[in-house]
Amino acid sequence: MISVTTEQLNVWLAAFFWPLARILALIASAPVIGNPSVPARVKIGLAIFVTLLVAPLLPAPPSTDPASASGLLILAQQVLIGLATGFTMGIVIHAAEMAGELIGLQMGLGFATLYDASVPGMIPVIGQYLGIVISLALLAVDGHLLMLSALVESFHVLPITPLSAPSGLRAVAEWGGKIFSYSLALSLPLLAALLITNLALGVLTRAAPQLNIFAVGFPLTILMGILILTLSFRYFAPAFERMLMASFTAILQVAAALR
Repeated sequence: MISVTTEQLNVWLAAFFWPLARILALIASAPVIGNPSVPARVKIGLAIFVTLLVAPLLPAPPSTDPASASGLLILAQQVLIGLATGFTMGIVIHAAEMAGELIGLQMGLGFATLYDASVPGMIPVIGQYLGIVISLALLAVDGHLLMLSALVESFHVLPITPLSAPSGLRAVAEWGGKIFSYSLALSLPLLAALLITNLALGVLTRAAPQLNIFAVGFPLTILMGILILTLSFRYFAPAFERMLMASFTAILQVAAALR
């Protein structure tokens, strides 16, 4: 007859339960796979499947009862690490959406908004368009697989240990500030071109006061914005690739800072 002690049962539960918490938190907060349109059953099933694959390769967890106070604190730590990892990846998507919002406002399309269930809320059409483009770029470079690979590597960089001080939250906040620099870097060429267009329209208004600037300027700025956006897409691809690679590196840096 096979006998199982309480200590052995706790070790088996911890070896599966704590990695599952980190992986499930990542999947729930990561771009693309964490979208609210993805059913919860799919997310949970994917998290369980990945956990079953990677659990035998992970370092041995601490011999702590998962139902004890220390076990619940370790559970909270794993959820925090998973959420921080997903947040790190989502910065790139949100930076592209913010760049599109800036471009849309300068083009005069600030009123053209669509409902986005991932926010949830209304975001400009250009922002949603750039968000979809960079999401497709993420899938094209196997970013979803690299994200899971970085998560598995985070178990070696930051193994499951008793709770320590969350000193890495500052690293997460600093990486969150990248949303402004990335969005500005993406939108600045178009903002500069649209600013020149608006200056030209201002000069035209001074030269011909009888001209209805609203009838001419509004469609002209939209046309120039779409034209410049189309011409700029060939330069967006290297920027998107650098941003995605930087986010993969930041995942391990944030995980190391959370140690």
